Amino acid sequence: MGDIILEARGLTRDFLGFVAVNGVDLSVRAGTIHALIGPNGAGKTTCFNLLTKFLPPSKGSIHFNGRDITAMKPAAVARLGLVRSFQISAVFGHLSALENVRVALQRQRGGSYDFWRSERVLQQFDARAMQLLEDVGLADHAGTEAALLPYGRKRALEIATTLALEPKMLLLDEPTAGMAHEDVDRIVQLIRRVRVGRTILMVEHNLSVVEGLCDTITVLTRGRVLAQGDYATVSKNPEVIAAYLGSADA
Repeated sequence: MGDIILEARGLTRDFLGFVAVNGVDLSVRAGTIHALIGPNGAGKTTCFNLLTKFLPPSKGSIHFNGRDITAMKPAAVARLGLVRSFQISAVFGHLSALENVRVALQRQRGGSYDFWRSERVLQQFDARAMQLLEDVGLADHAGTEAALLPYGRKRALEIATTLALEPKMLLLDEPTAGMAHEDVDRIVQLIRRVRVGRTILMVEHNLSVVEGLCDTITVLTRGRVLAQGDYATVSKNPEVIAAYLGSADA
């Protein structure tokens, strides 16, 4: 267990009087996989969007690697190494898997995304792109258009493009949502491989995934932290059990 890499204190977000996230304290240790779970309506996605700066908090503070990022924009925190994926796969469907990763790697050129440059100029990124595709099990699909990939492999491609940004911390929004069992297993193995040298925070509904993968779990309900600990601890917590059984009211 490492030092705290991401910390939120008193994190709150209200929408015209409706408090979606209410005074959340969260600490994520470097080198761990940390899950954010809870019944429907618990505030998980809102909390995730606050941490990644896609929403500004109404109150509270967020620190990443000891730096206050509360007022920063998403692109700024991404440059610091806090990078997220999305619940809906976000890839360029008309580009090949290799080209998708290559677009992400162009960040190395600074602010220049050279869609109009010659193929020769962009080929400098091919070796690293192929390595990333190999890491996520897509080397055999390098030339396949992203739109033609099965859903599970599109999610793997999205993770490859996220890794191209060389994140210190990776935030995954429901990485196994909507997947068949075999795709879930593939993504779980992928997350295990890419965790080396990184910290991962994930929102996830599949509790079997959380049980087998995560070091620490934070349970939200009605916008508040209900419990935190390892799976054995939180799964036996009577309040957590009641929250899930009563999820229709959460």
